[in-house]
Amino acid sequence: MKSTVVWLRRDAPRSLLVGIAITLFWIVAAACAPLITSFDPIKIDALNALHPPSGVHLLGADSVGRDVLTRILYGARIDLLMAVAGVAGPFVLGTTIGLAAGYLGGWMDGLLMRILDVTISFPYFVLVIAIVAIMGPGLQSYLISLTVVNWVTYARLVRAETMVLSNADFVLAARVLGYSPSRIMLRHVFPNAIISASVFLMTDAVLTIVLGSSLGFLGLGVQAPTPEWGVMIAEGRTYLGTAWWISLCPGIALCSLAFGLSLVADGMAQVLDPES
Repeated sequence: MKSTVVWLRRDAPRSLLVGIAITLFWIVAAACAPLITSFDPIKIDALNALHPPSGVHLLGADSVGRDVLTRILYGARIDLLMAVAGVAGPFVLGTTIGLAAGYLGGWMDGLLMRILDVTISFPYFVLVIAIVAIMGPGLQSYLISLTVVNWVTYARLVRAETMVLSNADFVLAARVLGYSPSRIMLRHVFPNAIISASVFLMTDAVLTIVLGSSLGFLGLGVQAPTPEWGVMIAEGRTYLGTAWWISLCPGIALCSLAFGLSLVADGMAQVLDPES
């Protein structure tokens, strides 16, 4: 049997390795932000307003003199938090409900399907905006809205896999041996049922970051002066003709992180594909 190290070196898809490298780069950059830059990401410095890229401000300064590179590094913390916390809640809630509904069936499965029908009937983006608007702008409202709306996607994926696995030979054998339903669900069905949901989780992380940045751009997400890439892009749109770096640099950062997570999702899909 090949060791894990050998598998990572020889058999791992290149897209997975590149995606992991890009994602780790932003994780390390966010964690080491105070060591990389000495500027305050929030403190205003009017004397350096709209300062172009130079040896002092590598990526320039924004309209109130804040260092753009510093705000990008600290903003990575917010966007990575959105990627992790934004999918963790829906994943845990959705997989739990989907597993129980798919295996036990009955009224629970019927109730889940009705909730799915109602939720899917509304546009996803509009529903998230509506919840955020009711609760008030902010990161907490955004994360709660994602949990309320997005858990149904994971529940649907896990439910479908669970219904197929419930009739698999190893599950039938476990029933014959007298194992309890909870043991069969957790030890035999669950590890196999969450594979597709785990792959989707990485793709969903990309959508979560992009959606969170979009809400920040619209003023419904993270609020200024907190450094967040969507907020930074919105702050620089007035100066695109004279100070392009204010919006362009965080835009490139957002695209690179989204690209890295997309490559991880694509690589995971190849690794977990039973036919590959």
